[in-house]
Amino acid sequence: MKWFTEVGEVYLHRDPVDFRKSINGLSIIVEEHMEISPYTHAIFVFCNKHRDKLKILCWDHTGFVLWYKRLEKARFKWPRQHASEVVTINDEELDWLLRGLDFQQLIGHKKLSLTHTF
Repeated sequence: MKWFTEVGEVYLHRDPVDFRKSINGLSIIVEEHMEISPYTHAIFVFCNKHRDKLKILCWDHTGFVLWYKRLEKARFKWPRQHASEVVTINDEELDWLLRGLDFQQLIGHKKLSLTHTF
């Protein structure tokens, strides 16, 4: 997915959220439960109990943006067994999540640090 803003950090709120909450309610969850300022250059992703709806909240320096996606027949591959309430992923893993892939099982090539060139 192409974003209207450059993607910084991406945080998933692991536990389900009441989807009657909108910008104000979700930003309170970010501040109080996730202990992160909602005004940072980050994207915050929330899922409902049935894992068929997502809300994405971000601050774009002029106001909040709230993005909503509802699946008709599938479920998002949401991390359930994670030590912390907040899961950090990168923008590529967010794209995988939105496309229905289990980002926790997709493992790319290891990054290398070269010490010299050939």
